[in-house]
Amino acid sequence: MADTPAPIMRPMAPRFFQNVIALVYDFDGTLSPQPMQEYTVLPKIGVEPSVFWEQVNSEARETESDQMLVYMRHILEALERKQVDVKRVDFARMARAIQYFPGVEKWFGRMNAYVKRKSQGKVRLHHYLISAGQKEILEGVSIRRHFKRIYASEYHFNHHGVATFPKLLVTDTMKTQFLFRINKGKESITDSINEHMPEELRPIPFQNMVYVGDGMTDVPSMALTKKSGGHTVAVYDARNDKGRATCEKLLHAGRADFIAEANYREGSKLSRRVELLLDAIIADVAYRREAHAVRHGKE
Repeated sequence: MADTPAPIMRPMAPRFFQNVIALVYDFDGTLSPQPMQEYTVLPKIGVEPSVFWEQVNSEARETESDQMLVYMRHILEALERKQVDVKRVDFARMARAIQYFPGVEKWFGRMNAYVKRKSQGKVRLHHYLISAGQKEILEGVSIRRHFKRIYASEYHFNHHGVATFPKLLVTDTMKTQFLFRINKGKESITDSINEHMPEELRPIPFQNMVYVGDGMTDVPSMALTKKSGGHTVAVYDARNDKGRATCEKLLHAGRADFIAEANYREGSKLSRRVELLLDAIIADVAYRREAHAVRHGKE
């Protein structure tokens, strides 16, 4: 008679540490009404945004190229034609012109205080930004200090400090890589995330995540977050009927838990709905903390 195989013991952290909530944001159309390039580098080179994006989209279709790579190259070529050297610090300085949706600049501190109060200091909130836009610009935004990490496309800068070619490209699907980095605590892009990590050992489980985006480019991230037990919110510019229609599609397709106008002021629908999700996560964390204590004989 064959021996009964021993049960597989799942690893368990000696103390409960999954007490961090991650609020993860897209940028263009989510925190800011327009693509960041329209406030920064396009005015610098005197290019009309509608003309620029039409050229980018047209080339991407005709050559079956990645749209993000095309736009990054077009910017470099336009700078070359204008004989304008743009260094890292110049991109950051341009970010001062970026405008935000109402309430954005006070949102992060208020959400931090909300989580601290509701959890009695037992849960912390971290903010992350994942954008297909330029990291060099995002490093200069006025809200930079609120983000634990910014993941975005980047340029290589030569020995003169001038941008010469794209070195990192963040596409719609690549955004999901950074969600796994947050989930596993492997936040540096040089850290491998391919090795298996038991759910119990992941610093920020997906059920502790809320992803906030605005459109179809966020679908892969929303789908992964929802499928993995997390939460999603789709926001829209109240002046843009097409944006609202897109968010409604995301809602009915099960991609978004909630939709709301991109109004980040206190008391807005967006604020109330995100707070509701935070309440649910805080309660779930409290449950898992207590269950962990019981399993370790600390009841």
